[in-house]
Amino acid sequence: MERLVKAFQNSVRAFSRLIRTEAAFQQEVMLLVVALPLGWFVAGTWGGYALLIGSILFLITVEVLNTGIEAACDAVSREFNIDIQLAKDCGSLAVLISIVIVLGIWGFAIVERMLGFPI
Repeated sequence: MERLVKAFQNSVRAFSRLIRTEAAFQQEVMLLVVALPLGWFVAGTWGGYALLIGSILFLITVEVLNTGIEAACDAVSREFNIDIQLAKDCGSLAVLISIVIVLGIWGFAIVERMLGFPI
């Protein structure tokens, strides 16, 4: 149980730091806050709602991992290094792919809602 409490404390510390210092994380959390009620009106089912919200939580998860990669790289060296650049670029690409997934899921859900039937 003690391990779970410490893990929770570490997670709260990370969330607190990211929400104060990382603009992308702040924007994605605000997106989640807006999506929670909006997703209810867009989704036709509980499963659809879970998919809509889950896609944004997935994006936030990838953003957190990307920030961790960047922090680790910066701790190793702030000087230019081609391998560090690749690591940071791959993290950025992962975030971009996650954004495309969110846009695709929300786009399909909105089109389905507008047409009145699943596509």
